[in-house]
Amino acid sequence: MASIEYGATGRRKRSIASVTITPGTGRITVNNRDIDNYFPRETLRMIIRQPLTVTGVIGKYDIKAKVLGGGLSGQAGALRHGISRALVELDTELKPKLKKEGLLTRDPREVERKKFGQKGARARFQFSKR
Repeated sequence: MASIEYGATGRRKRSIASVTITPGTGRITVNNRDIDNYFPRETLRMIIRQPLTVTGVIGKYDIKAKVLGGGLSGQAGALRHGISRALVELDTELKPKLKKEGLLTRDPREVERKKFGQKGARARFQFSKR
């Protein structure tokens, strides 16, 4: 008997997370490493577990994820988004709870590009009249 798998993709900043959820004991694996090993900060681990806490399914499913691109903060956000979408695939009745918390919405904020002839995206070089 093959185990039932539910998958989804999450995105945040420049990061993309491919998430697979299977019934299990609550183990979260990111890029073949344990979550505590991959994400050193407790806040990032809390962000990742947020969809599970909101829906009350913490400890019921094993999560395996492949994350690439961006930094740790973006990767954690992408993972949270992916887990939320996979939970909706698993059980559509969880959708209102996740939607209410804003976990199904892709955060569109990205870094604005640096413009030529300027110091940064908005910052200019200091103007000198003489």
